[in-house]
Amino acid sequence: CFLLSSSERTQKNVSNKSGNHTLIAEFVLSGFSEHPKVQATLFMVFLVVYLITLLGNLGMIVLIRIDPRLHTPMYFFLSSLSFLDICYSSSITPRLLKDLVTKSKVISYSACLTQFYFYATFATTECYLLAVMAYDRYMAICSPLLYAISMPSRVCALLVAVSYVAGIVNATIHTGFALRLSFCGPNVINHFYCEGPPLYAISCTDPSINEIMMFVVVGFNLLITNLVILFSYAYILATILRMRSAEGRYKTFSTCASHLAAVTLFYGSAASMYSRPSSRHSQHLDKVASVFYTMVTPMLNPLIYSLRNKEVKDALGKVIDRKHSTER
Repeated sequence: CFLLSSSERTQKNVSNKSGNHTLIAEFVLSGFSEHPKVQATLFMVFLVVYLITLLGNLGMIVLIRIDPRLHTPMYFFLSSLSFLDICYSSSITPRLLKDLVTKSKVISYSACLTQFYFYATFATTECYLLAVMAYDRYMAICSPLLYAISMPSRVCALLVAVSYVAGIVNATIHTGFALRLSFCGPNVINHFYCEGPPLYAISCTDPSINEIMMFVVVGFNLLITNLVILFSYAYILATILRMRSAEGRYKTFSTCASHLAAVTLFYGSAASMYSRPSSRHSQHLDKVASVFYTMVTPMLNPLIYSLRNKEVKDALGKVIDRKHSTER
């Protein structure tokens, strides 16, 4: 087995039923490139992306809190999505930025599994939260008279809580099964963060159970959330087509456009990452897709909602006008 010298000092000899094995106590993330100029460029790009993500999503949360017109279920879910995107991006990007400016890309076994756990939690929670937002649009458009009764604040809070519970359950299952794996060979994870398939690829334990569980659990989560989104928008589309006024159809559809864009961006990048067979060429494409999945999508979500949503633009304009009048 080929082991990098940086981890040879931290290996531990243990005994089990199969005999003696050398277990790896740390991994090395391969990242994107070893060239200093490329790393410096990537550092600046990802730093700008991360700062825009933080400022955009924090700004969206603050804007929704200070404007009473945005105190509705739709914007409660949007503020929850903004908070989730901050957590989601922060589970990946700070570690990546650190690795781009240091020669050593070593990550300990415990830190790797911790990153894997939180990444899985936030990614799954976002899937369910996007489904909840689709259901909210369905209730608002297809049952407007019952909307206020059907979506009180306690129900909205419960739906967000269920989304987080689903994320925690998913992450706990995958991390629990990852603990059964042992690593005694190459310790280089061919990715820029700790994710399931690249981690399973370097295990000296048969990862078949982990791969089956990932297929079953992730497949179940995607099936449930996609069905909710598809059925919600099928009913929304049917309702829009029954409207006689073209202006009414446009106005109704415009309330869904931002959410559809966010769903397309999130699921599109995820599908491109998980739908291809594994190969050396596809691993490079996986990294590019992962950048969109974990960093670009959280950055674009507040921009999509602020540019496509008239109420958000009006609230933002009101804040800017108030600031200008205060300065004068």
